Amino acid sequence: MNVIHTHEAPAAVGPYSQAVLAGNTLYMSGQIAIDPAVGKIVATTIEDQAEQCCKNIEAVLEAAGTDMNHVVKTTCFLADIADFKAFNEVYAKYFVSKPARSCVAVKDLPAGALCEVEALAVIEG
Repeated sequence: MNVIHTHEAPAAVGPYSQAVLAGNTLYMSGQIAIDPAVGKIVATTIEDQAEQCCKNIEAVLEAAGTDMNHVVKTTCFLADIADFKAFNEVYAKYFVSKPARSCVAVKDLPAGALCEVEALAVIEG
């Protein structure tokens, strides 16, 4: 196993890694909309938070030597299912390869986040 870490994405806020590469599979921890430059959530809308989540995922994927096109599965968590459509509009800009996905509403997310996205990717080579 190889632990993946980048300063271009938020540091883990608990006892876990941003991602772990096991074989050719990258297991990514969930990303909330923490801006790594300031270490907290600054976005206030679901659209802006979804954008930051996706940017954080891109950064971790890049640190692992891959990109969004190699994501095979995502799990998305929304604090309010009414945000589903707005979240999807942002999500679709980043996950153009249309990986498999689950999307659920949850009671609460860390740091008062409106959304969280975790991903699995396959590393070629």
